[in-house]
Amino acid sequence: MNLQVNDLLPSDLSMGTVMLKVGDMATVSAYYRGAIGLDVVAEADGGMYLGRGAVPLVHLAPAPGLQVASRGEAGLFHTAILFETQEDLAATVAAAARFDAAAFAGSADHLVSEAFYFTDPEGNGIELYYDKPRSDWEWRNTAQGPEVKMASLALSPQAYLREHLSEAALDGPGGADAAVGHVHLQVGDTETAAAFYIDTLGFERTAGFHGQALFVSAGGYHHHMAMNVWNSRGAGPRRDTLGLGEVLISVPSDDDVAALADRLRFAGVASRSTGAELCFEDPWSNRLRVAAG
Repeated sequence: MNLQVNDLLPSDLSMGTVMLKVGDMATVSAYYRGAIGLDVVAEADGGMYLGRGAVPLVHLAPAPGLQVASRGEAGLFHTAILFETQEDLAATVAAAARFDAAAFAGSADHLVSEAFYFTDPEGNGIELYYDKPRSDWEWRNTAQGPEVKMASLALSPQAYLREHLSEAALDGPGGADAAVGHVHLQVGDTETAAAFYIDTLGFERTAGFHGQALFVSAGGYHHHMAMNVWNSRGAGPRRDTLGLGEVLISVPSDDDVAALADRLRFAGVASRSTGAELCFEDPWSNRLRVAAG
């Protein structure tokens, strides 16, 4: 499908707060504060918003009666937190490793970024990453349109910390700014994901991997969202479990929200709109909220 300009999400959208349904608030909140270096930005309804400065990145919502999702269910693969400098990233990686070395799940040079992976106490994936300069990203033309070159090359955590961890950061991550750079989901199949996230929502495809993963973005970013089937091929709509509660996408204006509401209505996707924000679910019952601001 060839999208027209007015069918696309705005190029300057950003990813907002990721809400997680949590069984053990004390343990999970301690991890995000102690390992990831987030601060309590606000508290509401027994839950808390954690972030850097005044910007919330993760919303922990208490859900003590729910079960942990099985590995093969649709849902969250990871929340990816983007750091402005390699020094900020290194400080947080070092703090996370000191807090719980067993939570470390790997690292990679993705050509467009440098990434380190962790798992929180309830099994939610976390990526901590730094973007390489956009001038270093390689794009190529494919039958499906422009595609950014990404890979998973070896990246030694020890060498990275030796190169980028400063003396000032040895006591733990400071208050440097960070943001949710992208959100990666587990889904049942990438064809359905493309039909929903590209054809209906208006993201642009930026990369794919042999029907196993799909990467999409707005405005030429390497990806704002991704979907894979590595653990979840064939998964149907998810149960109400611990883990992902909601993904927030921020757009510049109410007009952008209204345009998306029209596209959802045309596609037959149920949604709830207040004018300034729009709530709906993807084909696997992952809840998304698009809000102006």
